[in-house]
Amino acid sequence: MLFQSDEGKEPLTVEIHTEVDIVEARQKGRMFSNCLGFSTLDQARIITTISELSRNIYKYATTGKIIMEIIENQLEIGLKIIAIDKGPGIKNIQQALESGYTTSGGLGVGLSGVKKLMDEFTISSQEDHGINIEVIKWKKRNK
Repeated sequence: MLFQSDEGKEPLTVEIHTEVDIVEARQKGRMFSNCLGFSTLDQARIITTISELSRNIYKYATTGKIIMEIIENQLEIGLKIIAIDKGPGIKNIQQALESGYTTSGGLGVGLSGVKKLMDEFTISSQEDHGINIEVIKWKKRNK
């Protein structure tokens, strides 16, 4: 299987510093989700999520990273995506997760949209110390 080392499945990290890095993260996410056999619709959800999280890093924190990792349990295989930055953080996470909320004058579908696209969503933020967002998309194992 792609993305394995001798020790097992290795996470893939894409450092986000420029808009080109956002494109790279999306391409790697497409490769991962395709290799894992996600449906076309779920691949689009995964790529949209990676794009949104990468853009947020670039726009609000300037630098950070996207980590993609294959995870498994007895019934499912999944793709875990972790977005980490050391930016200003989010003062009010609950407000930021409300549909329609925006700090940039955009449509306000960012984090609330990501939460809806993925099966699991966890966020932690400390003001002036950055954000850590973990999301997972699961798929049933092929028998």
